[in-house]
Amino acid sequence: MAGVVGKGLPAMGRPALLLLVMCAAGAQGLYFHIGETEKRCFIEEIPDETMVIGNYRTQMWDKQKEVFLPSTPGLGMHVEVKDPDGKVVLSRQYGSEGRFTFTSHTPGEHQICLHSNSTRMALFAGGKLRVHLDIQVGEHANNYPEIAAKDKLTELQLRARQLLDQVEQIQKEQDYQRYREERFRLTSESTNQRVLWWSIAQTVILILTGIWQMRHLKSFFEAKKLV
Repeated sequence: MAGVVGKGLPAMGRPALLLLVMCAAGAQGLYFHIGETEKRCFIEEIPDETMVIGNYRTQMWDKQKEVFLPSTPGLGMHVEVKDPDGKVVLSRQYGSEGRFTFTSHTPGEHQICLHSNSTRMALFAGGKLRVHLDIQVGEHANNYPEIAAKDKLTELQLRARQLLDQVEQIQKEQDYQRYREERFRLTSESTNQRVLWWSIAQTVILILTGIWQMRHLKSFFEAKKLV
């Protein structure tokens, strides 16, 4: 399953941040284009203690043939992952095709950024690169045929293992939703409290301004002997 994110997008001074709603209920595949010095970032909402696997493949644009080459040997991709607190979870240089894996330890929005080592490759200078990306979260990151072969599981045992993993992932998703609700509630309460205090401050300022104006007018009238 693939969807086009961007086609022929211009390179920008800062990383283009794409907010992708990738539910843990399934794997999401897509491809996008990047320029020579462009960095592309994605946001993935991930519960805590959840494994994430990303598979990618790059294709370089051939200006003469005007097609994307099936492979790009010699070209590398740098992958960097940051947790919701901004801490670097993963920062590593990979080849033109590969897989990166990390496990979340903090629930929330994780930022996944990719960029090429285009400055090291003269053929790519000023060119365009297509990157195919497939991100799998939770139990979808498990290779069940490999697990069955390793642990010598029967079909029934493997199915039971899959169901247990799905239940565990659902529990993590529920915990994450409760965590989000708690944060939203605290934010709402804090905002309401600030609005209340601001309203009280405005009222006090208006009362003090009214008292000052009355005293000032009284002093003015007394000075002019009007009262």
